[in-house]
Amino acid sequence: MPVFSHKQRNTIVLVSIIVLGCFLLYALSEIFSAILGAIVLYVLFRPLYLFLTEKRGWNKGVSGIVIILVSLVVIVIPFLLMSFMVIEKIISFNTKALPIDSWVDKIDMFTAEHFGQPRFAEDTLQKLGSYAAELFPSILGSAANIILTLLVMYFILYFMFAELRKFEAGMVRYAPFSQQHALKFAMALRNATYSNVLGQGIISLVQGVLLANGFWIVGIPDAVFWGVIATFISFLPVVGAPTLSIPAGIYLMLLGRTWAGVGIMAYGLLFIGNLDHVLRMLINKRIANTHPVISIIGVFIGLPLFGILGLVFGPVLLSYFILLTQVYETNRMAADRLERVRKIPNDI
Repeated sequence: MPVFSHKQRNTIVLVSIIVLGCFLLYALSEIFSAILGAIVLYVLFRPLYLFLTEKRGWNKGVSGIVIILVSLVVIVIPFLLMSFMVIEKIISFNTKALPIDSWVDKIDMFTAEHFGQPRFAEDTLQKLGSYAAELFPSILGSAANIILTLLVMYFILYFMFAELRKFEAGMVRYAPFSQQHALKFAMALRNATYSNVLGQGIISLVQGVLLANGFWIVGIPDAVFWGVIATFISFLPVVGAPTLSIPAGIYLMLLGRTWAGVGIMAYGLLFIGNLDHVLRMLINKRIANTHPVISIIGVFIGLPLFGILGLVFGPVLLSYFILLTQVYETNRMAADRLERVRKIPNDI
């Protein structure tokens, strides 16, 4: 007589799978950003890969390498360069070697005279510098960590593309829901990724360029740097790039350039702010719509986990979680309806 029944053995195997899966997830936590990055790039560049391999007849391996090079040039390298620019300025904040020391002096004189806070601007900059430095752990850590993360990400991405049909068939086969729901989930996942990464990326880049151009016109120092900062904070839908025009306007007013200060604030709050709404409407019609609450909560979730990458990965993860919850609810309702249908003949 067997010690365990068939059901008990299956339960033991399931518990073992869960325990081992948790252990593997913990072991892979260090490269989780690389895995998530590979998924995001896969979703973004899948149409291009299919076009190269199925329409143009390119070799699968060559197509994968081309996509890797394109993503490096278009996404990864510009993001790293912008991050290094921000880091350089953070360091200059801490060493007080900034060309905007006059900003600090003017604001400190104003706050000392009216609020009794003679070191308000200096202390605020130091706190902001320390906080900002914490947002770049992958960049500030070491070059080896950056290279390792990129290698793992592109290694996974390459084989996801090289075995695209097998990979997608396996995902559908082992997904915990029906094939119909799996396909719907894939479409929703694509739309969420496009909205959070592609759509928001376009909006942030446009806002950063416009703000840098405005700062350059009115003579704000380091206009390109502030444009990069605007690009990053534009991932926050409530804050956005236009808010940077307020301290810039105050700074110009403190220098006696009142009309220039009013002009840059009007340019930021009215022109860039309204253009942001127009761009979001156009992009949401073409791609998908991500609710601002998801973006804000996702950012606060992502920043502690991924640093500055959390501006992108946080909303993406939260969107994926909500999609999975919706699929689960759909499956549960379908199972309940099927159970009621099965009970009807017995009731009759």
